[in-house]
Amino acid sequence: RSWLETPPLIQMQRHPNKRPPYPLSIKEEQLLFSELAGHLAKMALFKVNTGLREQEVVNLRWSWETPVPELETSVFVIPQTYVKNGLDRYVVLNRIAKSVIEGCRGEHAKFVFTRAGRPVAGINNSGWKAARRRAAKRYAEQFGRPCPAGFRSIRVHDLKHTYGHRLRAVAIGFEDRKLLLGHK
Repeated sequence: RSWLETPPLIQMQRHPNKRPPYPLSIKEEQLLFSELAGHLAKMALFKVNTGLREQEVVNLRWSWETPVPELETSVFVIPQTYVKNGLDRYVVLNRIAKSVIEGCRGEHAKFVFTRAGRPVAGINNSGWKAARRRAAKRYAEQFGRPCPAGFRSIRVHDLKHTYGHRLRAVAIGFEDRKLLLGHK
């Protein structure tokens, strides 16, 4: 035959200079977050407990909150125009994410995360980078080993990887992880 019975699986080639994800341990998370300014620490803690992308966090609005009375909680439904995959995103709140939300309630009429009464434009800013440098300096004395390159250059997106890594560690299935991470 001049054709294949079934097409072969094609894998995307990795970029040769791309840094692999660096999921944080709980202790590394505590070290890094202790160096972040209050508003960034709240956003980072929410991000690592929900798996949201940076722009989903900074655009989070109170009008997207939907109560779930049967469970005595609420979820956020992010409209598809604010989500990378183009689908509405349901954000399930664990107890830590819920406590972050409760701590922000009443600070702004429209946006969940603010600083000095104004919406925050991004997490990856000079405050994030300075906190990352300070945390990397403290790493060796805190853990008794050299600071890994991944921690020294920790990205905001690595918080999403941390969430996914933790879901996998507690045996959450692939389909559920995909849904919780907002992947198609």
